Amino acid sequence: MKILAVCGFGVGSSMVLKMTLDKVVRELGVDATVENTDISSAKATLADVYFTSFELKPDLEASTDKPIYAIKRYMNKDEVEAAMNDYLATRKDA
Repeated sequence: MKILAVCGFGVGSSMVLKMTLDKVVRELGVDATVENTDISSAKATLADVYFTSFELKPDLEASTDKPIYAIKRYMNKDEVEAAMNDYLATRKDA
């Protein structure tokens, strides 16, 4: 599974979100690659699921039909884990 953490420039908040996602997928035992990127690159990159801010979510929704989860507190493992569990519950192969 490929997961993208997305922010405006792809170097700040998306890196923080990536680190939290890495911890969550490791603890959940999910086989996934987590990458961070900027919004423009995310629109051109195929992923299974996207995690981003509430502000960027509408922009991403216009460019993909894949699930997008808006996260308010990127360092909050519980919030990120809840979103990941929501995603995992929707997967057909789960």
